Amino acid sequence: MQIIIVLLVIWAILSIVGFALKGLLWLGIIGIVLIIGTIVFGAIRRAASKR
Repeated sequence: MQIIIVLLVIWAILSIVGFALKGLLWLGIIGIVLIIGTIVFGAIRRAASKR
């Protein structure tokens, strides 16, 4: 679970940097996609461990 939280923080930082700098807008979009992917991965992993 700690790895998921660390990844979410890293992706959030990348997104903020990407949206703060106009030339790196693509980095912000990739960061958002990675945040969503990490949340989905964490939810699936958590659901599988409860079984």
